[in-house]
Order: sequence, then structure tokens, then C-alpha cells
Amino acid sequence: MLLIHFRCIHAKITHMKKYTLFFIILILIFISSSQPYEQSTLIPTLKQWVPHEPFKELLSNLKIPYWGITVSIEERGYFAFVEFLIRKGMHLITFGSLAISAHIITKGYMKALMITVAIAILDECYQSTIPGRTAELHDVWLDTSGALLALIVISVLNKFRKAVVPS
Repeated sequence: MLLIHFRCIHAKITHMKKYTLFFIILILIFISSSQPYEQSTLIPTLKQWVPHEPFKELLSNLKIPYWGITVSIEERGYFAFVEFLIRKGMHLITFGSLAISAHIITKGYMKALMITVAIAILDECYQSTIPGRTAELHDVWLDTSGALLALIVISVLNKFRKAVVPS
């Protein structure tokens, strides 16, 4: 009887672990979205950590088309451009991670994608209520791209793993 009780507890703990990463990422998204731009800008930190503007010459060659504008060092300046790259990269990484954790919970690629896109939309709506922040459809597309990319990668890795190690 005691063994059955321990198995039940173990099963519940294992089940709860699947949700832990998902909720940690959700909390991080909420905290990040709750900060006004002035509070969350990376520019002062970048100026302090990399005052010599490393890779400026290389980065000066990048001209990124972003929804009707071209983002570049020439257009924004070195530190604002690097901040742009970091912020947009974090969208991809964060929502890619969220999609993977949603997939672990749901075991479905489409369900994980739909959950992630819904959260991306809700996040942008929430950001519109924060001073100095705006809701950007572009960011929803970026979040969706991160989710799609992550789900495609894990799908390919799963197929490759199954091909190499047959069950």
C-alpha cells in the first residue's frame, strides 16, 4: 500500500515538472513586459560594458529591413543597434523556449504553436498598458517565428533520433 502511495506521489511530481519550465518562462515574459522602456533599456549597460564598440566595423555592414524601415548603426547608432539585435534575438529565444515547453506539456506541435502565439498576442496587448511600451504586431510575428523555428528543430531532431535509434 505504501509503495502505491509513493508511486502516486512520484507520478504527480513528474507531471508537475513538465509545467515548471513553462511557468518560469511565462513569469519571465511578464516581468520583462512589465518594465517601461526607460527601465529596461540596455544602452547604459552596453556603454559601460563595451565602451570601445567591438565589431562596429563588421556590424556597420548590416542593414536590417524591419517592417518598412531599415535598422542599422548608421540609422540608430552603435549601442541602440546592438540593443535592437539583443532584444529581437531574445524574442526568438524566449518564445522558442516557450513553444518547446508547451510541446512537452501538450505533445502536439500545432497545440504548442497555438498556445505560444496566443501568449505572444496577450503579451503585446499587456505591453500596450505599460508606459513607454507599445503593442507591436511585428513582435508577434517575431515571437511566432521563434516558436516555429524551435518546433521545427525539435521535430527534425526527434525524427533523426528515431532514425538513428530505432525503438
